[in-house]
Amino acid sequence: MRSIWNGAISFGLVSIPIKLVNATENRSVSFRQIHTADGGRIRYRKVCELDGEEVSTAEIGKAYEEADGTMIPITDEDLAALPLPTAKTIEIVAFVPESEIDPLQLDAAYYLAANGVPAAKPYTLLREALKRSERVAIAKFALRGRERLGMLRVVDDAIAMHGLLWPDEIRQPEGVAPDTAVTVRDAELDLADALMDTLGEVDIDTLHDDYREAVEEMIAAKAEGAVEVPAEAKPEKGAQVIDLMAALESSVRAAREARGEEAPAGEAATGEEAASVTELTRRTPPKAPAAPKASGGRKSTARTAAKTADEQPARKSTAKKTTAKSAAKKTAATSASKSTAKKTTERKTATGAAKKTAAKKSTPRGKSA
Repeated sequence: MRSIWNGAISFGLVSIPIKLVNATENRSVSFRQIHTADGGRIRYRKVCELDGEEVSTAEIGKAYEEADGTMIPITDEDLAALPLPTAKTIEIVAFVPESEIDPLQLDAAYYLAANGVPAAKPYTLLREALKRSERVAIAKFALRGRERLGMLRVVDDAIAMHGLLWPDEIRQPEGVAPDTAVTVRDAELDLADALMDTLGEVDIDTLHDDYREAVEEMIAAKAEGAVEVPAEAKPEKGAQVIDLMAALESSVRAAREARGEEAPAGEAATGEEAASVTELTRRTPPKAPAAPKASGGRKSTARTAAKTADEQPARKSTAKKTTAKSAAKKTAATSASKSTAKKTTERKTATGAAKKTAAKKSTPRGKSA
């Protein structure tokens, strides 16, 4: 690996010659800008604003821009004259437990490689001292024109250095946490713990960038002349959840099914209905009645009165028609009742006459017998 900085570690009076090597690399797929009409590359040229001419790298210097736009030229000689003890030295200032380092401060990572045979002994001494003490070293170093803070720790048989942000470069989380008061029940915490236990641990080495692989496959397909590249179906987004307990239970069950585990014997089987989630629907609030306009109020009142006056005769006519219909219905009902009563009386009379006739006929027959 190519070194990006050469210097020494200052460990008290011990000096350890080292080379700084990048410990990480960016594997994101990078793209070029092109002219969509003909596919030509788009390039940026450095042009002076005053004369409009293109400037080479050798002619470009540094300057500090003030608030009013004034440029103050700064030369490399000006920067070299500044007192910077860590220009070529990683100066260890303290040893602390690793737990005291805020992960928010972690920046880029580097490997410190021993530079030459004489560096092997002090390099190994520092490495073993860090291992036995179970602490990390806090150091100051200068890189790319500015002084930085670093943390040295042991990785396998090498010493790694993490760049750290200065404490005043970390923002406070003001306005980030919810403002509303929320109460979390013990049952919800128990389910959250169960979900954490079910998900368990993961081997970081097995994780990979799915999006980068999809981009690489798409590029390969286009390079082979494919016009349309089939896209994988996107996973459905979960609905907004109202019942937090149901969502936690569903999550625990899904995690167990993914791992091929069965629910504990003491746990009651919950159906899909019990663990269903409900999608929130927005309800449109009722519209408030419009306030009457200040101007034109009299016209509106006059129109309303005229409309009411016009509607009165129609209402009276409707009332008369309704009354007439009701009277006709009552008359018809009375007539029907009388007719029914008359028919009933006639039926009773006919029935009585028939009975008398039957009685007369049966009497002589009885005497002759």
